[in-house]
Amino acid sequence: MTIIKGKTVILTGASRGLGVYIARNLAKEQATIVGVSRSKLGLDRVGEQIKALGGKWISIPFDMKNVAELSTLVTQINEVAGPVDILINNAGIEIYRNFVDYSLEEMQSVVTTNLLSVMEITRLLLPIMLKRCSGHIVNIASVAGKKGVAYNSVYSASKAGLILWTDAIRQELAGTDVNISVICPGYVSKVGMTINTSIPVPQLAGISTPTKVANAVIKSLKQNQAEVIVNQNQVTESLTKLIFVIGQIYPEFIDTIYRLIGVVKLNQRRAENLNSIEILPNQIKKQLNNTGLA
Repeated sequence: MTIIKGKTVILTGASRGLGVYIARNLAKEQATIVGVSRSKLGLDRVGEQIKALGGKWISIPFDMKNVAELSTLVTQINEVAGPVDILINNAGIEIYRNFVDYSLEEMQSVVTTNLLSVMEITRLLLPIMLKRCSGHIVNIASVAGKKGVAYNSVYSASKAGLILWTDAIRQELAGTDVNISVICPGYVSKVGMTINTSIPVPQLAGISTPTKVANAVIKSLKQNQAEVIVNQNQVTESLTKLIFVIGQIYPEFIDTIYRLIGVVKLNQRRAENLNSIEILPNQIKKQLNNTGLA
């Protein structure tokens, strides 16, 4: 069991989305939170909330895609906060696309942020945790890493890698006092792509709240849970687990289930919606060029 009170916690992706909810929970547990994110303004906003809850907050603006500079980030954290007790790898990006429409830059961005940066910061922090015989790492993955999702293939690949990497590291850490957990949320309301695309999730797919996911993070720390699937309720969580078990034997059957409950159609609409949003500014710019106003 990990005691959170008084511990120093690195939380990546801390300025928005799930990061805000996780930070609030950590503040209630009386942890010292080192919030890491690209947005200084976002970090400052969250910091105000954490301090209002009586929590301790340190902001460090940093883009997790800059993996070659993570050693500098770790040095800075050690200088301002001391040894790290808990690492929560929450930073992530998701780009919906028909696979052939991805650019190399987009694929690299997703895989680097969602997987490689997690591996690198863990590699840098783990030796000290092992030396101190204390530490816990929590990785925020997704059910998309348990079953590939159409029109979100690169994200699925990155999260699948994160889940299996976590599983492998847990086996390496067996017998030590350093633990590692992975959280796999399904569709989450109020944050991320659920709100960015304004396209509702099919009811049968199940949708959980960011509060429930944040609670799962705290529970995984306290109870040293290896893997946690978070969905709408216990029934949908159990059904999700059953689907993944069946999918290992009959993947085509689960493909059909995903189509029937609207998952494939949802992601296709999201990809089309995002593509139209990105094309529109280019069309406006082209029109301005044609009129001589740009």
